[in-house]
Amino acid sequence: MNTLIQRTLPPLLAFSGAFLVIFSLALITRFSHLSVLFAPLGASAVLLFAVHESPLAQPRAIIGGHLVSALVGFGLLHLMGNTPLAQGTAVGLSIALMMLTRTLHPPAGATPLVILQTAPPVEFLLSPLLPGTVLLVLLGVLYHRFAARRSYPKFWW
Repeated sequence: MNTLIQRTLPPLLAFSGAFLVIFSLALITRFSHLSVLFAPLGASAVLLFAVHESPLAQPRAIIGGHLVSALVGFGLLHLMGNTPLAQGTAVGLSIALMMLTRTLHPPAGATPLVILQTAPPVEFLLSPLLPGTVLLVLLGVLYHRFAARRSYPKFWW
């Protein structure tokens, strides 16, 4: 019986953390004038709640990785438009820059594609990107510390 609990507790904690945080971001987006949710945050939640000790799931990676990748996406959108060449360049360049800046976060590889494919205004950086990533991290910290009773983050920046 103890083995069953040991095997099922981590998935239950990951489920409940991801559910509560993404649900909260969706409610904020629906009932306020601030958009804080975009699709790659779902993948970020996988790392934040399933492998919270990974360097890829730390605040620097989550916030910085999405920011670096968004800047790449906007730059290439304006230089090349939404073309296959721009899409390939955006993901490759985002990975390289995240590695150079120590902000590697795999879900952020989707961020420049979202930007290229939807062509949002540059205000996308101010809403939903920055508040969404910051709130994801802050709510993740609260969840890990108070509900899951785990230490997160390992390092802030």
